[in-house]
Amino acid sequence: MFMSKLVLFGGIATLMGTIVGAGILGLPYAIAKSGFYIGLLEIVLIGLIFLLAHLMFGEVMLRTKGSHQLPGYAKIYLGKAGKIILLIAMIFGIYGPLLAYLIGTGNALSAIFPSISPFVFSIIMFAILSVLVFSGLKVVEESEFGLMFILIGVILAISIWALLSGKFDSSFVQGFNVWNLFIPYGIIVFAFMGAPALPEVKEELKNHKHLLKKVIIWASLLPILIYVFFVFCVIGVTGASTTEIATIGLGNVLGPKMVLLGNLLAIFGMSTSFIALGLAMKEMYTFDLKMNKNLAWALTCSVPLILFLLGLNNFISVLSFTGAIAGGLIGILIVLMFWQAKKFGQRTPEYSLKKNFWLSLLIIIVFSSGIAYVFWF
Repeated sequence: MFMSKLVLFGGIATLMGTIVGAGILGLPYAIAKSGFYIGLLEIVLIGLIFLLAHLMFGEVMLRTKGSHQLPGYAKIYLGKAGKIILLIAMIFGIYGPLLAYLIGTGNALSAIFPSISPFVFSIIMFAILSVLVFSGLKVVEESEFGLMFILIGVILAISIWALLSGKFDSSFVQGFNVWNLFIPYGIIVFAFMGAPALPEVKEELKNHKHLLKKVIIWASLLPILIYVFFVFCVIGVTGASTTEIATIGLGNVLGPKMVLLGNLLAIFGMSTSFIALGLAMKEMYTFDLKMNKNLAWALTCSVPLILFLLGLNNFISVLSFTGAIAGGLIGILIVLMFWQAKKFGQRTPEYSLKKNFWLSLLIIIVFSSGIAYVFWF
């Protein structure tokens, strides 16, 4: 019994470590622009859609013999084209955050030391983080999920601080305009992307694969609660002055201590995410595409730097675009793999969802609409 609970807890930590990341810092700004109520509704609905998508992918894994990553499952059930599309989505889904975290760390450091521009700090952070990626700082990657609990703990502490600060104004947490539906869409999708971690969760469960469904449910539902609470507390204090990186705006209202603590949290979260994603990208180039380590590192780190120097320096826009495209493509392919696995699965799964054509179609429509929106508008 104790071992089962320990395995369950470890699986939840692994999946939540991927879902809950530095992207949470952009949620309050996006939702403040759309109106709190529409943003709240969207967090809940998109969170539930991802819960279902994660459960679908969990069943796909359990119906398949052997160990694979997302592109491997796509190749089995959707062919070579499916694998290529998923690889593109995953590469896009890594470069986007690398660029966003490069932008974000510069902005957060400039909030602490306003005499130095965000651009200069971004270049300094790029130099530091790229060296750490080159050296293969495995301690960050291996302790990512422990760091996740620290991140969540500080996020909750900051949220409670804001709520009890005396600056909270309930009139800020309102607004419902259905025409603003897509304003926070991309950043919310980004904040719930967790499917790439599920193959690792499956391997961690080993002889406890019957726990996978519970792991997915808990690890997909808890972020909804964390996001809603954080957004509620931040917007309730900063209102229309909510900044792209939430902790900067909180510091402007709550004073120097929040400037320091909040932005150190932002820098910590974005830096560790940059290193973990950078290492994952470098290893993909090294192991999957057979590049030498120096070329893999150069390709990993040079792309976000070049995009930054070309003028792509809006934190929210980068995360929103990444979420809508990468998250949308992965979500659509998961639904298609789920239906194929129902027909051609290789083993009996530990759990099985009912086939619901209309619900699957709804998920595809939601993700497709988000992709279309970012290209058209």
